[in-house]
Amino acid sequence: MVAELVGAFNHSSNSNCSSNLSTSSSRLLFKTLKLAIPILQALPPTPPGHRPPLSKALSVAFILADLQMDAEVISAGILRQVLEAGAMSFFQVKDRIGTSTAHLLHESLRLNNIYSKVQILDDDSAAALRKYCLTCYDSRALILDLALKLDSMRHLNYLPRYQQQLISLEVMKIHAPLAHALSTNILSLELEDLSFRYLFPYSYVYVDTWLGSHQTSGSEHLLDIYQEQLLQSLRSDPILTEIVDDISVKARSKSRYSTMKKLLRDGRKPEEVYDILGLRVILSPSQVNSSQLGEKACYRTREIIRSLWKEIPSRSRDYIARPKANGYRSLHMVVDISDSGRHRPMMEIQIRTAEMDMLAADGTASHALYKSGLTDPEEAKRLKAIMIAAAEFAAMRLQDLPSANTRCLEIDRRDRVFCLLDKDGDGKISIEELMEVMEELGAEGEDAREMMELLDSNSDGSLSSDEFDLFQKQAELMRNLDARDDQYKTLLDEKLQISDSSGVIQAYT
Repeated sequence: MVAELVGAFNHSSNSNCSSNLSTSSSRLLFKTLKLAIPILQALPPTPPGHRPPLSKALSVAFILADLQMDAEVISAGILRQVLEAGAMSFFQVKDRIGTSTAHLLHESLRLNNIYSKVQILDDDSAAALRKYCLTCYDSRALILDLALKLDSMRHLNYLPRYQQQLISLEVMKIHAPLAHALSTNILSLELEDLSFRYLFPYSYVYVDTWLGSHQTSGSEHLLDIYQEQLLQSLRSDPILTEIVDDISVKARSKSRYSTMKKLLRDGRKPEEVYDILGLRVILSPSQVNSSQLGEKACYRTREIIRSLWKEIPSRSRDYIARPKANGYRSLHMVVDISDSGRHRPMMEIQIRTAEMDMLAADGTASHALYKSGLTDPEEAKRLKAIMIAAAEFAAMRLQDLPSANTRCLEIDRRDRVFCLLDKDGDGKISIEELMEVMEELGAEGEDAREMMELLDSNSDGSLSSDEFDLFQKQAELMRNLDARDDQYKTLLDEKLQISDSSGVIQAYT
């Protein structure tokens, strides 16, 4: 236990900037871990395929720490599993950890209840739900909820496919746009990609294979080669090293969902997707809080990159001189890395200071709300309005996803099917009636029992018309998703041409 406690604390502490993690925050985080770890270890074993509660709690905490959330949010993430297991109450958390952490836990559980009340997830209800969440809930509770959702999405393999798709559709319509609205790009991109993988598996493989074929050269990964080349060039420049204390170059993975959107929805040709390869340069000026020195370092880095590769000026952007409306600042360059007659995809390079990078990752609007302690109600309302507008803008990208709204199914047709199964007309389908129908269709009785367990949500041994109606809606949704996946797969194959004559995708090595 001691090793896990120290290890978890060190990871959470190291993921936060030391300047941001005060002594009181350290004490709070350590106290939470000391309380939660023995409780979570003592919980009953989990079913096969499920992770132990301690593993899940620490995984959520690591996500929140990587987002540089404060100790109260990380503590709430750890204790969420404790509360769900019934091992502690809100009042006990308030007494032993603190009021703020208990409040965040209460807000996150309220959010979970709100999502569960939406039965038909069409575009209108999803938009209304996002607006409600952004208006009525603590932004830190929203971030906590998104971290919990991301952790769940990373571990969906044990669920049946239809449940994976239902969860992924909710994430794509509600949680990913919320993450965009809060400008938590790390969360939003991964939520989109994971949802894409479960909703449209064949299309995902197409895009993943195509990206992989452009990111490798034989057994070498192109990003590794260019990352090291750029880092060495920057560190050997005397002008740059004089004004910065630290230089890091990070490889950036291309979003699979974003790539599909550019190819299909934006109508781009494969050669017009300029950011298949991506690097991000992060500079730490030698003088703390020196924005002028930081900007000078960014522009010097751009000069060095121009000496290495040919820039495509029409695709480059200066968001330092002209920041985006949300305060985002960075230099974006697109360069041609082809050499010795070998064609390579274009590479995008982002250049920013550590401060710019933090704001880009965590979001300026949400940053102001949960980091700066706003006291002006009008300013808070203005920022809320910005986030709501951002949520709506992000949702526009998702409009052609099949909706869970199945109004196209005529009510009378559903009723006729139910009545055919309800042979005695008592308003319920019993296991005997279901077995009789399925045996007529050539299925075994055991199949009927499995189907009853799947559909009988209240476990009363029979199916009501509402339970049967919900099943038909879910079945229709699955058919819509499969049909859309086939459509995307055909369009992607026409554009990318990576399958052979038999339709088999040629995987990269």
